[in-house]
Amino acid sequence: MANIFTSSIGKKLIMSVTGLFVVLFLCLHMALNFVSIFSAEAFQGVCDFMGLPIVGIMVPVLAAGFIIHIIYAFILTLGNLKARGGIKRYEVSTKSDTDSWAAKNMIWLGLIVLIGIALHLTDFWAHMQLADWTGGEAADPNALLASTFGSIPVTILYLVWFFSIWMHLSHGFWSALQTIGWSNQLWFKRTKVIGIVVVTIIMLGFAATAVVACAKANGFIA
Repeated sequence: MANIFTSSIGKKLIMSVTGLFVVLFLCLHMALNFVSIFSAEAFQGVCDFMGLPIVGIMVPVLAAGFIIHIIYAFILTLGNLKARGGIKRYEVSTKSDTDSWAAKNMIWLGLIVLIGIALHLTDFWAHMQLADWTGGEAADPNALLASTFGSIPVTILYLVWFFSIWMHLSHGFWSALQTIGWSNQLWFKRTKVIGIVVVTIIMLGFAATAVVACAKANGFIA
């Protein structure tokens, strides 16, 4: 069992599986946030639903996958730097894959994503889930959405963050599938396209939520 967590293959498999957890987490998160575009009441209902105990159990599990992914990303990177001065990437099939910008800069994209997570936790999680868990009163989600994205510079920062996540996952999603063996030479290009399409839909959903919230908060749209 120890070899699974310490061997090179085991580490890459853990990175891949937890990376897919990240995609699932983001997909669910985006779908819930996307509701705010259409109805403030529905968004409030979604947030109330997320506060139910049965849902509260699922969120930490998905978040744990996120945290493990980040930890192993640093373990692989530091280990590789120590061994041969490069950045260890996901499994790839051709040299052209290793030549892509995203593949070469996964760790730096990951750092930008990590900074964005800290910003997001400060803006939303600290005022909602954390406040609720510590016995306080959770902030109104619609008011919080308006106050955060009412600032155009903050909205731009979020859009940069979303783009960085897209760059990170557009390579990571399909290469994770490649690593765990869900792709072969026949399906390689198809898997890559499917991965990019899925990640693009997720991140466009996040971006649309932020832009619409910004437009509403600044009176550009009703």
